Amino acid sequence: MGAIKEVLVPDIGDYKDVPVIEILVKAGDRVEAETSVITLESDKATMEVPVPEAGVVKEIKVKVGDKVAQGTLVLTLEVDAGGATSVAAAAPAPAPVAPAPAPAAAPAPVAPPVLATAPSPTAAPAAPPVAAAGPVDEASFARAHASPSVRRFARELGVDLGKVGATGPKGRILKEDIQTFVKQSLSGAAPAAAASGGGAGLALGLPAWPVVDFAKFGPVETQPMSRIKKISGPALHRNWVSIPHITQQDEADITELEAFRKSLSDDAAKQGVKLTPLVFIMKACVSALKAHPEFNSSMAPSGDALILKRYYNLGVAVDTPGGLVVPVVRDVDQKGVFQLAKELGEISARARDGKLGPSDMQGGTFSISSLGGIGGTHFTPIINAPEVAILGVSRSSMKPVWKDGQFVPRLILPLSLSYDHRAIDGAQGARFITHLNNVLSDLRRVML
Repeated sequence: MGAIKEVLVPDIGDYKDVPVIEILVKAGDRVEAETSVITLESDKATMEVPVPEAGVVKEIKVKVGDKVAQGTLVLTLEVDAGGATSVAAAAPAPAPVAPAPAPAAAPAPVAPPVLATAPSPTAAPAAPPVAAAGPVDEASFARAHASPSVRRFARELGVDLGKVGATGPKGRILKEDIQTFVKQSLSGAAPAAAASGGGAGLALGLPAWPVVDFAKFGPVETQPMSRIKKISGPALHRNWVSIPHITQQDEADITELEAFRKSLSDDAAKQGVKLTPLVFIMKACVSALKAHPEFNSSMAPSGDALILKRYYNLGVAVDTPGGLVVPVVRDVDQKGVFQLAKELGEISARARDGKLGPSDMQGGTFSISSLGGIGGTHFTPIINAPEVAILGVSRSSMKPVWKDGQFVPRLILPLSLSYDHRAIDGAQGARFITHLNNVLSDLRRVML
C-alpha cells in the first residue's frame, strides 16, 4: 500500500469562498500526475485543481457547491512513493489547456490550476469531428461558458461549444451536455440551441449569425471587448432571453426631496460624504420592497415558488472604464443616508479602480441602475438574475406640472421598473412603482 497524501487547494490569490462547480473524479479512480480533480469558479475565472502525482483517489473531501479557499482539503491520494503528508498546487497562472503528461519515474511537480481562457485556434482535436456537428466556430467556442476539462472534451470530439445547450448552474455547459449533443447529432435530431435559462437549454431555432466582411465597404478597426463585458455579456444574454421582462415606467415629483437633500449638505460635508439623490432612492426602494415582498425574492429552482428574502441588499450599477459592474450595499434598511453615502462612495471607488472582490458583488436582492448623471428619459434595464426586478433611474428635469389650479415648475424623476413576469404580474408592478413614486414625492412616508 502506497503513502496517503492530502491534496489541498493551491494559492488562488485573494479569492475566498470560491464555489466548487465540478468533481472530475471519484473514489477509486486511478489518476495520472497533473490530472484535474475539481473545478472552481469565481466571478472572474474558472480554475481546475490538479493532483501533483499519479495515484489512486481514496476519499473526496468536497462536494459540488462547497465554498473553498487556499489550503482547503480536496481529497486524499494513495501514491506509490513516500513524501510529505500534504501537498498543494503552485500559485495559479494563466495557461492553455493541455492533456495530462505520461507519469514520470519521479513524482511530477505540482501543476498550476488551469484558467478557462480562450482556446488556441490551432489546437487539433484528438478524435475525428462528430459528423453532424459541423465546423467549429472559434469565436462562439471561446464565448461558451464551460470549464477547461469540458472544453478539452469538446475539442477531442470536434464539438462546437457554441451550439451546445447548457444545463449546468449559471448556464454552464457540462460534459453530459456534450454527450447529449453528440447523440442527437449522430441520430439526426436537431441539437438544442446554446442558450439557457433556469438551468435548461432553450431551443430558440434562430438562423445563423451573419458573417460579413465589413472591410469590403470601407476602413474598419477591431476593438477588443473589455474583460468585464466578456464576463457580463453571456449573463445579460441569458437573462434577456430566459426572463419574460415587463418594464413599467413612471415619473416621480422629487422637488421636496431635492430641497431636503440640499439642506443636509453642510452636515454631509462635516462627515466627509457626498449626499447624492441615489441614497434617498435606495431608502425609498426598501420601503417599497417591504410593502411588496415579492419584488425582494427569487424564483425557486423548481419554478413553482418564490423565495422571499427578509434582508435588503441593493445592487447598484457603477460605470467603470471597463464596463458596468454591480456591487452590493448590504442591509440598506438598517442604515441612515449618511452611512449609505459613505459606503456607496467607497464601493464605487473600489469598482472604478478594479478592486472589487467576489463577495462585493454577491447577495443582492434588488438592483438599481442610475443614469441620472449622464442623461436620457427612460430605458429598459435588464434584470440581474436570480433577482426578479431592477429599477432604472434617468436624469431629473424641471417640468411644468398642473397643481392647485396653475402650472408650477417641479423637479421630475423618470423611473423604469423591469420585473420578471413569471413572478410578478402587471397589477403588482403598478402598485410597486406607485408606492415608490409616493415615497419619493414625500419622504416622510418612509416612516409609515
